[in-house]
Amino acid sequence: MRPYPTSGVSRGPVPARTGDVRSRIVDRFRYLSFLTDYGLEDGFVAACHGVSARIAPHATIIDVTHLVPPGDVRRGAAVLAQTVPYLPPAVHVAVVDPGVGTARRGIAVAAGDSVFIGPDNGLLSWAVTAAGGAARAFSLTNRDLWLTRVTPTFHGRDIFMPVAAHLAADAELAAAGPEIDVAGLVALPAPERMVRDFTATGEVLTVDTFGNVQLSVTAADAAERGQRRTGLRGGQRRKRGAATGPATRGTDIDHGDIPNYSSVTIPRTATAWHDNDRPGRGIAAAGQPSQSRRRYLTQCHTDHSAAPASLSPRG
Repeated sequence: MRPYPTSGVSRGPVPARTGDVRSRIVDRFRYLSFLTDYGLEDGFVAACHGVSARIAPHATIIDVTHLVPPGDVRRGAAVLAQTVPYLPPAVHVAVVDPGVGTARRGIAVAAGDSVFIGPDNGLLSWAVTAAGGAARAFSLTNRDLWLTRVTPTFHGRDIFMPVAAHLAADAELAAAGPEIDVAGLVALPAPERMVRDFTATGEVLTVDTFGNVQLSVTAADAAERGQRRTGLRGGQRRKRGAATGPATRGTDIDHGDIPNYSSVTIPRTATAWHDNDRPGRGIAAAGQPSQSRRRYLTQCHTDHSAAPASLSPRG
């Protein structure tokens, strides 16, 4: 695991109120965002909403998704990083927590104009980077901000959401617990990629229901090589920036929704692709550069880190 990037904020003595990022922006947060692997079949999400409403009734909750595959920290991290740049200043709560009930700590991280709340397992790391890097971090140890009764398998309801709601209301960030070194936070390794000559090797980050496959190959990698379109086995082809739809064959590499990364679009009719191009699965594409460039290959390899070896109770 790698340390979080920092935003360059001074680590020297800090005046009392700068522990709360809102002191530079607004009196309190109007929004919370919420991402989990809880699913929609049970009342887990509603219970968390209820906790927030009782503590911070003014705060609107933006549900990012609750359909992250159970325990898939990497998928949750990718979706959160993909979404955060489009959200208003908020307390962002994310819970994909295979280590719930263990010694792993809960954290609050100030980044940009927002605060991120969740388990210290790397889930927040990519979104924190997308928000500008970690400025300060705190361990969630102040039980006065928790629910009175805390269960070992539902920290989303009993710890993370009540802390987030208190921060959205009137509590300062420093009230969450002791400050911790941002360099010691758990961070997921950056998505792997390797560029050699006219070949770029990377991994699949996310695949959405519309067939957009997010790659770890950066937009800069593609632009530097004059790459305009790429042929995918069994796929279709379209021009950069064109509307999604059936064409002849293959697809373009476009600028993706995760900052700086590229994506390809596979039509929904290509069912074979959608059955197999899950995060961590293999995908191969042959590139067609501009006239001044040679043909090159983009191949996304299997990354088994996307799937945890075992799942523990919900977070």
